[in-house]
Amino acid sequence: MGVLDLFRLDGKVAVVTGASSGLGAGFARALAEAGADVVLAARRTDRLAEVASDIRGAGRRALAVAADVSDPDSCASLVSRAVAEFGAVDVLVNNAGVGTAIPATRESPEDFRRVIDVNLNGAYWAAQACGRVMRPGSSIVNISSVLALIKSYAPQAAYAASKAGVIGLTRDLAQQWSGRKGIRVNAIAPGYFASEMTADIPEETLMPFIRQHSPLGRLGRQHELDAAVVFLAGDASSYITGTTLAVDGGMSGH
Repeated sequence: MGVLDLFRLDGKVAVVTGASSGLGAGFARALAEAGADVVLAARRTDRLAEVASDIRGAGRRALAVAADVSDPDSCASLVSRAVAEFGAVDVLVNNAGVGTAIPATRESPEDFRRVIDVNLNGAYWAAQACGRVMRPGSSIVNISSVLALIKSYAPQAAYAASKAGVIGLTRDLAQQWSGRKGIRVNAIAPGYFASEMTADIPEETLMPFIRQHSPLGRLGRQHELDAAVVFLAGDASSYITGTTLAVDGGMSGH
């Protein structure tokens, strides 16, 4: 097997949560380009139609499923649909997430719990459901954030706490499952990317922060994150588990 073959995902079935737009849609397209059939999950399936069409256009199978990752039963149903339609789940990209920027003294319990429920609890429920059916050689890629590693320019206690929790979850699931079940579990900590989550941030606020803290001094690009997801999803990373890969322009090491 040549080195480039290690990055192929032919014959694999990947589940991507939060796949309707933004980074998640990019991950789904990249996994399909690498050869995987893709199960697209989001709260509303109508927004998944375009992504599913792109995947089928690339010659791979696509299945759109309405799922709320904060609901364990919804995650179990998602995985059941994937297995029923495609026969297996080999890759999970835990991408579904929400964010807030509320000062800590003003953040309501409901606001805080909602972020934790989607970003952290949702990652666990999806991983749990997939872990019950995944075969040896499977891979889970949890999407954390650079804000799990460094301070933010904005008040984001709930978001930072949830994404730091994802890193702890990644370590523990890797310990539980990698040796016994053959399921590798890793995380990616993206920096600031051109996406829906950063689109509403005024450039005059965000860019000075990035230039100060990132050696590359710019926003990340979708393909730079796609490559990391494909790497951790397949055999190219077969000796890597329990780790967090920062894809942040050097921000966390600056």
